[in-house]
Amino acid sequence: MKKVFVLALMLIGAYTNGFAQELYVFTEPASNMPTKSIGVRITNEGMFNNPGFVSRTIPEVMIGFNKNLMMHAQGFMSDMDGKYRLEGGSLYAKYRFLSLDEAQSHFRASAFGRISTSRRPTYSRDINLEGDNSGVQGGLIFTQLLHKLALSSTLGYAHAFENYDRQIAGMPQPKNIFSYSLSSGYLVLPVVYKDYKQPNFNVYLELLGKTDPSSGQSYLDIAPAIQMILNSTTRIDLGYRFQAAGNMDNRYTKNMYLLRAEFNFFNVLK
Repeated sequence: MKKVFVLALMLIGAYTNGFAQELYVFTEPASNMPTKSIGVRITNEGMFNNPGFVSRTIPEVMIGFNKNLMMHAQGFMSDMDGKYRLEGGSLYAKYRFLSLDEAQSHFRASAFGRISTSRRPTYSRDINLEGDNSGVQGGLIFTQLLHKLALSSTLGYAHAFENYDRQIAGMPQPKNIFSYSLSSGYLVLPVVYKDYKQPNFNVYLELLGKTDPSSGQSYLDIAPAIQMILNSTTRIDLGYRFQAAGNMDNRYTKNMYLLRAEFNFFNVLK
């Protein structure tokens, strides 16, 4: 039994180490978390556009049902409308429908969907289903691993629900938005794998964009980030996004840092 447990840990470690550079900070990869595993996250976002500083806290639980299907449940709390309060929540599901594996490389393709609720009024045409808007979203993710480099692209479409009861007169009422991203991740450490307890250090650079088809307003953000993974189970992310181009007013995520801690529990589901 002990040998089986050790073998399971080695496989988990190999999985996490091998795909570590796919664990993007601002987007999801097409790959899924291990089967029958649970992950717990706590994320803090700080924004500098309100016009002063505001922050949001996002507790999150992730479940890997099998090798193809996983789900996230999130809660949103912030002080964006005065006092710190619960804003809403979100459910996110991802299904991997294509896997092409080769030595030290693979290609994954997944479809995702999200449904969110939020108590916040809207101040921008930027539809953000992680705290600012109620709505639904769907899209596709494509991820290519090439040894220590991982590249990923996401295409999505979101529709915001009407919120006339909370809407402030004169403020935008966004309905639909296209989202797109290009992410890269590079495994810096370890140079040579010896066991799953070795710390992983990854660097990321992500391009994050959206376009409102009704107004033509759009933006493109650049988001560099660093990441440390300890014992193949604990992950710490630190990133910052800023606008490189665009004409969308009153965006909350225009200048935003992200700090996250994540803890994974493998093979805990029957």
